[in-house]
Amino acid sequence: MAKVITAAEAAELFKDGDWVASSSFGLAGWAEEIALALEERFLKTGHPRDLTHIHAGGAGNFQGRGGGHWAHEGMTKRYIISHAGSEPQVMDHIASNTCLAYNFPLGVILQCYNDIARRGPGVFSKAGLRTFIDPRMDGGAFNQKTRDEWEKLIEVKELDGEEWLWYKPFPVNVAFLRATSSDEHGNITCEKEGPNLELLSIAQAAKACGGIVIVQVERIVKNGTMHPKHVKVPCTIVDYVVVAEKPQMQTMVTVYNPSFSGEVKVPMKSIPPMPMSSDKLICRRAAMEVRPGAISLGIGIPQGVASIIAEEKADSQVILMSESGSIGGIPGVGGDFGSHWNAEASTEQPAHFNYYDGGGLDIAVFGLAETDPEGNCNASVFNGKVFGVGGFINVATNAKKTIMAGTFTAGGLKVKAGDGKLTIEKEGQFKKFLNQVAQISFSGPYARGIGQEVMFITERAVFELTHDGFVLTEIAPGIDLQKDVLDQMEFKPIISPELKLMDAGIFSEVFGEGKLKKIIEG
Repeated sequence: MAKVITAAEAAELFKDGDWVASSSFGLAGWAEEIALALEERFLKTGHPRDLTHIHAGGAGNFQGRGGGHWAHEGMTKRYIISHAGSEPQVMDHIASNTCLAYNFPLGVILQCYNDIARRGPGVFSKAGLRTFIDPRMDGGAFNQKTRDEWEKLIEVKELDGEEWLWYKPFPVNVAFLRATSSDEHGNITCEKEGPNLELLSIAQAAKACGGIVIVQVERIVKNGTMHPKHVKVPCTIVDYVVVAEKPQMQTMVTVYNPSFSGEVKVPMKSIPPMPMSSDKLICRRAAMEVRPGAISLGIGIPQGVASIIAEEKADSQVILMSESGSIGGIPGVGGDFGSHWNAEASTEQPAHFNYYDGGGLDIAVFGLAETDPEGNCNASVFNGKVFGVGGFINVATNAKKTIMAGTFTAGGLKVKAGDGKLTIEKEGQFKKFLNQVAQISFSGPYARGIGQEVMFITERAVFELTHDGFVLTEIAPGIDLQKDVLDQMEFKPIISPELKLMDAGIFSEVFGEGKLKKIIEG
C-alpha cells in the first residue's frame, strides 16, 4: 500500500547518485511540486548530488518550469534524454560542459524502460543508424565533456549480417511520475491528463532495479471507486503518493481543457483557423500529400497541417496522431503539442512507438531546419545550441513517407500571398539548403537505401529525394526560379524536366471549397 507524503518528504527520498526517470511531455506528466521541493533541498543542503536524469519526452515549457529545476552544477551529473529544447536551464547546463549528456531517440528511451523492467540485455534498434547517434559518428554526445568521457552506452552490433545499435541497460533508482488520482491503496489513474505517456513502464523499470516509485496526483479517492480498467499504475508498484497543493498543468500552457482529456467533445469550429502566413502556405501544400491513413505531425510548422485539415473539413478519412500516444481528433498546437482536441484514443507511449518503429505510419510531417544535397537533415542543433532529436529519428526513419516542411530561408523572411501568387518581400538571412548540415539527425542515403519516400515542402518550392538525387519538382506561381530558389541554395538541385507550378489555391485567401477533401479522398 502506498504511503501519502508531502513534496518535501518526497524530496528527502532521493539519494546522491540516483538515476531518476521522469514521465513528461512538455509539462504533461511532470511532477512540478516535487521537482521544486527537490531543488530547494539541494540549494539548502547540497544534496542530492550527482543525479542522472532520464526522460523520453521533453520536460519543460521553454521557460522556467520542468527539468531545469535540477540543472544545477553538482546536482545533476548526467542526462539521458531525447529533447532539451523545452528546458533552457538544461541547455545551458549542457553547454557549460560541466555534465555528461546523451541524446537518445525518444522511442529508444521508452523501449529501454520496458527492457529494464524485464531485466533484459538492452535495446537493439535501427533508430539512429548513420546519424549523430551512431557511435561511429558522435554517439549521441550533447557536449565535448561527453565526447571526452564517453561511457559506451551505445554500440554497433551485427546480427545475421544486419547492423543494429545496441543501447545498453541502465539503472532506474527513482520513478518520478504524475497522474490525476490515487485511491487509498495507491492505484493510479490519469483521467484529467491528455496523453497516457509511459508511467507504467517507468514504474516497472524502477521496481526491477530495486528502486522506488513516487507519484504526484491531484487527489485521493476512496478504495473501490476506480474502474479497474482505468488504473494506469497498480498499487503493487507504487511506494509514495504526493497530493499537489496547486493545480497541475495539463500541457505547457493549459491548466485544464476537458477536450484534451476526453471528458467532452467540442465542435470543430471551436478550433481556431491559422492566419494567412508563410506557415499556412506550407501547411496547405503539405496537407495536399495527406491520404486516408495514419499521419503523425511533429512540433512547430507541421502542427498547422492539423489546423488546415480541420478548417477545410477534410478530417473524416484521416487519423492524426502525435508522439505522445494521442490518436485521432485534431492535435493541439504550440504549447498544447501532444494533447488532441476530440482524441479517439490514447495509447501507452511505449506501445505507440512500437507501431512507429514497425513501419505502421503512412505519413510523417516534420519541421525543416537544414538539409544537404544527400537529403541529410539536421533537427537537433540550431545556432550552436543543442535541442535534441525527440521522437524525430524513430518516426521520420520508419514512416512510409516523410515530409520535411518549413520556410525556404530563416531569419526575417517576409512573403505576401494573394490572387494565386507568391511574392518574396524580404528574404531570410539564413539559408537552409546547405552543402553540409551541422548535425545528421536524418540520413538521406539510408532513406534512399530502404526505398522511403522523402519530400521537402516550403512556401515557394517542393523537392523530392530520389535515387537520382535532390530533385526540384514544383515552384510557386510568381516566383523567379533563379533569384528566389536556386540563388538561395548552397547546392544546385536536379531540376525536374516536368517542373510545375504549385496549386494556385494555396496562395489565395480561400483554398477552394471542398478541394482538400477531394484531394485526400482521391
